[in-house]
Amino acid sequence: MGYFKHDSAIVETSVVGEGTRIWAFTHILPGAKIGSDCNICDHVFIENDVIVGDRVTIKSGVQLWDGVHLEDDVFVGPGASFTNDPFPRSRLHPERFLPTLVKKGASIGSNATLLPGLVIGERAMIAAGAVVTHHAPPRAILAGNPARIIGYEGVKPQPASPAAVQDSAAADVKVEGVRLIRMPIVDDARGMLSYGEVTKHVPFDIKRYFLVFDVPSRHVRGEHAHKTLHQFLVCVHGRCNIMVDDRVNRQEFVLDSPGIGIYIPPLVWAVQYKYSPDAVLLVLASEFYDASDYIRDYSDFLNYRPHNDPAE
Repeated sequence: MGYFKHDSAIVETSVVGEGTRIWAFTHILPGAKIGSDCNICDHVFIENDVIVGDRVTIKSGVQLWDGVHLEDDVFVGPGASFTNDPFPRSRLHPERFLPTLVKKGASIGSNATLLPGLVIGERAMIAAGAVVTHHAPPRAILAGNPARIIGYEGVKPQPASPAAVQDSAAADVKVEGVRLIRMPIVDDARGMLSYGEVTKHVPFDIKRYFLVFDVPSRHVRGEHAHKTLHQFLVCVHGRCNIMVDDRVNRQEFVLDSPGIGIYIPPLVWAVQYKYSPDAVLLVLASEFYDASDYIRDYSDFLNYRPHNDPAE
């Protein structure tokens, strides 16, 4: 046996990887698959249709029900709760339990609760006690009940006010190809006016525009990259945060003025969130809508744009 099992543990599965440690009073059913070098602490229960990757830590008092899949390097804190049935009834079972996928490197805090059917993205962080009701984007930090995104791993929001951008050049932007662009604002007795010109401010020909508004503050928009599409975003009213990611560098900007636009080139992962109730986001696009141009899964984005990331 290439793994350690405490004398009081019940391990019915034959699929346990090398170097895994299973501690006291843990019970693992026959259908479960456990990877290598895992640490499964006291009083853990693992049902049949469960997959646990390599180097996973599961702290005490956790139950993994049918349909839960933990990818490599996941951490699950003590007492975290997973669910697989949105309307449970005694002795009444659905034809199929809803799956829960926790992707590589994500962490689930102590006593957090995850509703069924969710995907927790790569390296996402779920805070202790959070109640997660929606998918968690890659590297997002979620807290509260219901859980909301409060930030992103290793990223501090930066103001993108017109005063911070002195000209049309990028202002301390490290994400490849992204630019913050100062838009002209004219103020006179008749009111305020802001405008932009193609090539001078918007660096592509515009074929489409759309507006995003009335977004509940806990909701996330964007959360994708494009293969060939160029976009230019201006928060014309209110405030929202934009997180951009070229796989190596990630930055977050606060857009709170029609005097600032942000240019997002192809192959940059972008997320918009923390909308104020009155926010209106204008998006200019270089092409007509094409669903095949979207990269909606962060893993696919990493594969589409490979790079040696020291954090991975």
